Amino acid sequence: MTDPLVIAPEVQAALAAGEPVLALESTIFTHGLPRPRNLDVALEAEARVRALGVVPATIGLIDGRPTVGLTPDEIERLGTADGVVKASVRDVPVAAVKGLSAGTTVAATAYLAARAGVRVFSTGGLGGVHRGAPSTFDESADLPALAGLPLVVVSAGVKSILDIPLTLERLETLGLAVVGYRTTDYPGFYVADSGHDIEYSVDSPAEIAAIARTRDGLGIASTLLVANPLAAERELDPVEHDRVLRQALAAAEVQGIAGHDTTPFLLDFFQRETAGRSLDVNVEVYRGNVDLGARIAVALADAG
Repeated sequence: MTDPLVIAPEVQAALAAGEPVLALESTIFTHGLPRPRNLDVALEAEARVRALGVVPATIGLIDGRPTVGLTPDEIERLGTADGVVKASVRDVPVAAVKGLSAGTTVAATAYLAARAGVRVFSTGGLGGVHRGAPSTFDESADLPALAGLPLVVVSAGVKSILDIPLTLERLETLGLAVVGYRTTDYPGFYVADSGHDIEYSVDSPAEIAAIARTRDGLGIASTLLVANPLAAERELDPVEHDRVLRQALAAAEVQGIAGHDTTPFLLDFFQRETAGRSLDVNVEVYRGNVDLGARIAVALADAG
């Protein structure tokens, strides 16, 4: 059977030459940000990566073709067309056979990146364990997917609307190492400090690359999670954040919002109640993670 995965020629050439490549997800601009800002953010991310000497590999499905390294035209198509679906790992073969175009989640992006041979991936915030999970079993597919992939993934922690303590417990159970970039405070996406600590901090992209190489040498096939907090002066005011979160959770309960509808509802509530400030923070988070991911990709490539 022919491999259905499409790897852009530029990405193939960079991987073959041992040059740095950074994977980027597509759901941030297909489902996470409003138009037309979504395209501006997606194309700016690619430009930032290139400015640091790294080849960007934005990942998504175009007419059923899982693609590592979307062209600008393909990014624009995914960011503007109606009917673009959101695909996690389980959805990719279904969407492929049905010829659907899709934005890929963290789980699907990570899986396709690893299959192509890309070692570093930057996203905004990870999925995790949802509030109420002890009774609903609601947990993002991101976590088990990353547990089986030898990547380095940069994020600003998990979204603060999730159950962060339970998420950290699950990361430990799944064997996912977490290091904070110059901090042991675990970030909460919109805020620099979620109020929960992690054990290890790292000081440089070179140190992160050394950890990843050592992991690979030991045959450990799980993702190294790099928690990269937003600068404190750019975070959403923590008092405002906590107030809006309480309101959002109460509104979700009153309206019967549950399951996969919960996260988009809560994020939209944040955007409306903060007059768009949460969206600005979201973009700042992503920029910081893209920059750090690119520097880690360079450090890994330099080390061979």
